[in-house]
Amino acid sequence: MNMGDSLKMSVLLDELPETIYNAWLSSEKHSEFTGGEAIIDPQVNGKFTAWDGYIEGTTLELQPYSKIVQAWRTTEFPENSRDSKLELDFELVGTQTKLILIQSEIPEGQAEEYKQGWIDYYFEPMQKYFSSVK
Repeated sequence: MNMGDSLKMSVLLDELPETIYNAWLSSEKHSEFTGGEAIIDPQVNGKFTAWDGYIEGTTLELQPYSKIVQAWRTTEFPENSRDSKLELDFELVGTQTKLILIQSEIPEGQAEEYKQGWIDYYFEPMQKYFSSVK
């Protein structure tokens, strides 16, 4: 059985892990840094949507300020495909945070599109947001 595609990428953000971790799980802050509405229940088994409902899923694991694991899918996933798995690791590097994103079980052929999407709709807006929040 094909487990789908996966990708691993990272970005340096000008903020502490705790701040970025909390912002990811905050409906208000997530909406602010992406520019699309997010509704997040910030607990294990909590449901979330982001980007005005384009993304939806469930939080599977939380390790405060260091790791978030979510079941994640978009409206472009084939109906019968399972959720992909999104793991976010937050590492302090000097005064910055290295956010490492590992996404697995992506429907075959969609990984490149999501890789660009993470850059355009998350990493770049987050870099702007967290450098201007000070």
